[in-house]
Amino acid sequence: MPSDPRRFVFLLVEGLSMMSLSSAIEPLRSANRLAQQTLYAWQLASLDGEPVEASNGIALPAQKIDTLLNAADYVFICGGLRLDPASEPPYLQALRQAARHAPVIGALSTGTYLLARAGLLDGYRCTIHWENLPAFVEEFRDLACSGTRYEIDRDRMTCSGGVAAMDMMLHLIASQHGAELAARVANQFHHERIRDGEDVQRGWRDQNHASLPRGLRRAIEVMNAHVETPLPIAEIGAQVALSPRQLERLFVQHLKLPPARYYVLLRLARAHEMLTYSSVPVAEVALATGFASTSHLALWVRRVYLTSPSELRAAQPRS
Repeated sequence: MPSDPRRFVFLLVEGLSMMSLSSAIEPLRSANRLAQQTLYAWQLASLDGEPVEASNGIALPAQKIDTLLNAADYVFICGGLRLDPASEPPYLQALRQAARHAPVIGALSTGTYLLARAGLLDGYRCTIHWENLPAFVEEFRDLACSGTRYEIDRDRMTCSGGVAAMDMMLHLIASQHGAELAARVANQFHHERIRDGEDVQRGWRDQNHASLPRGLRRAIEVMNAHVETPLPIAEIGAQVALSPRQLERLFVQHLKLPPARYYVLLRLARAHEMLTYSSVPVAEVALATGFASTSHLALWVRRVYLTSPSELRAAQPRS
């Protein structure tokens, strides 16, 4: 006799990422079709049972979350756009209630924030989208947050969003119903390689780095590792066995920027991420990204983004 299907409940947050949600559900649907039996079932939930609008403007019908928990095996919070902090408490309460019922609690994309604020990631590994990672790590310094595509740690599952949700679900299908079925599901979506949880996300700082000379790549790695307390360019060169002159030549030749300017822009991009995806005070953002003061940070934000840190933060979409 076929066993009962494993049941997923996806708690939708206003402004959720449709790509993340679809990437989580579609492998489950395809697994059912290919196995010719209902291995998985899923339901969409909201706090009040009303439809929830995704970031692309499509409204998704949903059922009230507390009516679905008793039968749930997995409850995932589905994030996307930055949520107004004043709107968070009902979600935190719903997640804590879910954790008392469902064997596994998870998050897609920025949903990791809500799991963390609900206290449900203490002592667990987790991950979040690379754009949100610097701000998340700054806010939750005691949590083990990685830059991997997804993390499965006992009864917690988090993923960085987008198609990483598909990789996470394919891993789940493989562990529960075999690698052959998971591979067949992946092929249905032209998903050529099922990436494992150790695969690191690639953000803007990783673009085109594979083709750079080894010394230049190592210098960029040193810069990324020393954002809060920037190193002198000469010291970076010494760590990668390059003279300041050699370093200057490599940066200008391959990146069209001198190393000092690249370093500032790298730190400024980190500050932009924190201003966009967190409520960390501007003074703490400046400190965390190696700027001497809020006025120094504001000067560079104005120079590059043509706005102020406070205006940049206020302009970000909130659900």
